[in-house]
Amino acid sequence: MADVNYAKGLEGVIAAESEVCQINGAEGKLYYRGYSIEDLARYSSFEEVTYLLLYEKLPSKKQLQDFSKRMRKSREINPIVQKMIRNFPKAGSPMELLQSVISYLSGTVEHQIKHSATCNCRKTLHQISQLSTVLATYQRFREGKDYLESRDDLSQGANFLYLLRGEEPSETEGKMFDVCLLLHAEHGFNASTFTARVVASTYSTCYCSISAAVGALAGFLHGGANERVMDTLDEIGSIENVESWLDKAISEKRKVMGMGHRVYKAKDPRAIVMEQMLKDMSGQKRDSNHYEFLKKLEAGFRVRMEEKGKPIYPNVDFFSGAVYTLLGIPRDLFTPIFAVARSAGWLAHILEQRKDNRLYRPKSLYVGPEPREYVQIDKRPDEKIVTDD
Repeated sequence: MADVNYAKGLEGVIAAESEVCQINGAEGKLYYRGYSIEDLARYSSFEEVTYLLLYEKLPSKKQLQDFSKRMRKSREINPIVQKMIRNFPKAGSPMELLQSVISYLSGTVEHQIKHSATCNCRKTLHQISQLSTVLATYQRFREGKDYLESRDDLSQGANFLYLLRGEEPSETEGKMFDVCLLLHAEHGFNASTFTARVVASTYSTCYCSISAAVGALAGFLHGGANERVMDTLDEIGSIENVESWLDKAISEKRKVMGMGHRVYKAKDPRAIVMEQMLKDMSGQKRDSNHYEFLKKLEAGFRVRMEEKGKPIYPNVDFFSGAVYTLLGIPRDLFTPIFAVARSAGWLAHILEQRKDNRLYRPKSLYVGPEPREYVQIDKRPDEKIVTDD
């Protein structure tokens, strides 16, 4: 067999050059186009970060005002899409809804663009602006509430909470959730982003690329960890049970959700920001149960791992589910919120892929049988039929 370079899951393989995101896993650093996630969380907004990701630079004051106006004017969804959301099968999941609705959005935008190798998908913005409206509307409809129009005076994060609740969130809540979106807007060549770029490399539409990315994010190895962190807290029951639960979980070689990351070997910088927001929000709402619960779980797990010489740190999902819970967001919307935020990063990568495109066409390492003769059916031995029973 000829020499081959084989990396299962493409781990460590450099598939493309990118200017969008830099991750220093060893030191726990994350940058969007050169700007640290800490600075962006402290000073920026989801709308400004979206501009940064799409236009490759920070906007001037006038540019941001114009861009924010465009984003906010793009939030409303067509009655056809509203009907689709209302009639979506109850057995379907929110992620299945998001993936399905992308096609509806592409067919109902007011300023339809002609997709090509050089088209400018920045002009639509609907696949970013409207996904949060879609998700909030889905929740309103399943609660038996009417469609609620967005407010142009609210940030992307604050507007989502407004649509979800029917009342304006506090300034602090709106800012915190906007930062949550910002923290999830981009993260390099993860599974969903790579999926978006593979589809984009065929010169399919940005909507097809984002729909495919949502499908990848729906897989439990990629999305959903923050939901399972909250499920873990439910399973443990109370903070007094943490130590005994950890002993049993480790003896059974169970994964502690939200702890560890495939890239970061230090604490996820997004987790540091999210943890502080959880602490602040817990104090404001006078409900520190989840914060104290998680800190106890983190400390206990880290001690046990360090004793084994395997230091493991929390990732952003460890704290985000508790933040969303304090904001009154249903648990099955956690992963869809990830998609809502990541749509900005996906579109940035789609645009970058088109700059210097090459169709993705990796090889596979064949390990099947050698060439063999076809056997006529009447000459094949009888074998027991294998069933799923």
